[in-house]
Amino acid sequence: MVRCEDVLKFLNTYLNSAQIPDASHNGLQVSGAEEIKKIVFGVSASLELFRQSVYAGANLIVVHHGLLWGQEQPITGLFRERIAFLLQNNINLAAYHLPLDKHPVIGHNACLLRAISTQGMQPFGTYHGVEIGYSGQVDQPLTQIVSTLEKFCQTKAQVLTFGPEQIRNVAIVSGGAHSLLPQAIEQKIDLYITGVLDEPVQEWCREGKINCIALGHYNSEKPGIWALQDLVAKHFGSVETQFIDVPNSI
Repeated sequence: MVRCEDVLKFLNTYLNSAQIPDASHNGLQVSGAEEIKKIVFGVSASLELFRQSVYAGANLIVVHHGLLWGQEQPITGLFRERIAFLLQNNINLAAYHLPLDKHPVIGHNACLLRAISTQGMQPFGTYHGVEIGYSGQVDQPLTQIVSTLEKFCQTKAQVLTFGPEQIRNVAIVSGGAHSLLPQAIEQKIDLYITGVLDEPVQEWCREGKINCIALGHYNSEKPGIWALQDLVAKHFGSVETQFIDVPNSI
């Protein structure tokens, strides 16, 4: 058993969350038990995740997408139900958004690029003044990269093939980052990887002669949560950890 404040202090420091501008309120969002026996890790805050966490015996839930996004809102409807459930069950909720996107070791983007053996990783993808993705060099066929990422993320990818079949360089920003694809085109990247696509992306790819892989917003952001769980489990050996998947193909 560990103290919640010790776990949060470790995470806040490791992820440097106080120094990264973000719409999300990173760190503790809802306060619960002071002593933690079990920590559940998940991608997104939801009642389904909360219910499964109670069943699993968790005192702390750590997610990528939390409940607080930098603006006041009435505590009504689904928002009220979620907060009420956490309070009734004395469960802490902590969230790490951009700090987990951009971390060079356990961030989603770094994990995904390592999965396809990317070399020479450099920051890529400016979002609200913050570089949150990475780029690097590979030497693999597009089909091999798609297969590797689908297996790693346990998903079926959407693929746009308008660039070279043999991929020499790649850029990635996980989640809902289709709008950053023009930055990859400007840098003459062979392959851009993200979570979800929108209508303009097909013609951007055609005109920019670039390939694009979309793994799903949720599935592209499991890797950082998995890595964060492993980190916490190793650092706090006396506390049980568990990843709870709430499958979401979007």
